[in-house]
Amino acid sequence: MIDVRAERRLVRKIDLHVFPIIFVIYMMSFLDRINISNARIQGMVKDLDLYGDRFNTALFVYFIPYILLEVPSNMIFRKVRPSYYLSFLMFAWAIINMCMGFVTTYEGLVVLRFFLGVFEAGVAPGIIYLTSMYYKRHEFQTRMSLFFCSTLIGGAFGGLLAYAISGLGGYQGLAAWRWIFIVEGAATALIAIIAVFLIVDWPEKCQFLSPEEKDLMALRLASDGGDAARMDTLNAYAYKLIFADWKVWLASIVYMGVGTTGYAATFFMPTILNEFGWSAQMAQVHTIPVYVVSAVGTMLAAYFSDKLRHRYGFVMLGCVITTIGYSLLLHQQALSREVKYAAIFLVSLGAYIGTPMALAWLANNVSGHWKRAFSSAIQVTIGNLAGIVGSNIFVQNEAPRYPTGYGVALGLTWLGGLAASLLFAGLLVENKKREAGKRDARLRLPEEQVNNMGDYHPSFRFTL
Repeated sequence: MIDVRAERRLVRKIDLHVFPIIFVIYMMSFLDRINISNARIQGMVKDLDLYGDRFNTALFVYFIPYILLEVPSNMIFRKVRPSYYLSFLMFAWAIINMCMGFVTTYEGLVVLRFFLGVFEAGVAPGIIYLTSMYYKRHEFQTRMSLFFCSTLIGGAFGGLLAYAISGLGGYQGLAAWRWIFIVEGAATALIAIIAVFLIVDWPEKCQFLSPEEKDLMALRLASDGGDAARMDTLNAYAYKLIFADWKVWLASIVYMGVGTTGYAATFFMPTILNEFGWSAQMAQVHTIPVYVVSAVGTMLAAYFSDKLRHRYGFVMLGCVITTIGYSLLLHQQALSREVKYAAIFLVSLGAYIGTPMALAWLANNVSGHWKRAFSSAIQVTIGNLAGIVGSNIFVQNEAPRYPTGYGVALGLTWLGGLAASLLFAGLLVENKKREAGKRDARLRLPEEQVNNMGDYHPSFRFTL
């Protein structure tokens, strides 16, 4: 039997060591990814001649390496110390971000955005993989949503910081938009140096837990289905189970569908609010309440999702809330600025309820080191196709109504909703078959396969 009090102390200790620095790293990753949207309305368009679809291209090119390198990155990540790897990535993208403050041509901006994608590619899948190894499945949604709230805090802080930095316009002969990249990049570089000493290692090698606490952690994870459902060896059989797993692909489509809105909102919200009639500086300020409300809603949904041990209903709740917001924006001609602003709240809130839910839902339903490494990377890889879509659907000649942007984002939201419904139905059927013993024949496979089948093991039960 596990001592409940000791377990609570252990979880609190893990929380305090794992999440604070991870939260800051991903917040800075998100901030450095989207600060181009703040710079856009501070004079960057004119200085770099970003007219037509050039701004969309600068956004789009980031996602080419970001998507292609996520799976290879997690394969490397599994074999190295997380503290060294994540800190290196962070320092590299910080320098590139600072360089964007000195770029003088559109072509130079595109090249730097490409390399920003190279070094940020491994951050999200690596963090999801690392943190999932420390927690039981129905503790993970709250932590994943807290982790994802870092993007909302980053968005809010980015708007506030851009507002403050805009006052540096003209200092040392540099425009305000250049200082946004320089100041934020320098801050990221400093944090990267500190992070080397704060990022935790893999559970079996971590330094902050005593041997007794490591034993307790192993015991509690084993009781959550992780003991029998192992995948510690990467061989042909493991590859087959990973890439033939329908759950991974459906969950990736869920993440892509509901995630399109998140990317579109962060890249274009300052511009949209500027077109609602607020000045550039006030548009930055008006992004802040949107992110704060989304963060509160995200954490409330996560709390109740973990408490109920249920994911699907909350993904669909996010889709419905987003739909109401898009319905208003698609018929905005007769609406006041206040109503359109309220619609932005709904769109953002719905997206940020569903997106971390999709990540945790898949993490809950895969088991074994290599299965988690590949599944998290595949999901984030496919999910980030949403970034390519989101960066190209808001075209300048459709301003301020953006029917293509709002319409495509709404359609993809419900593609995610459909995939979530299929995933829910499939997991429900699979659980019933396992309860009835219809998957027990797998136990007669060779022992080396039984001990390396991950969540394919008949004892594993899926989270709905």
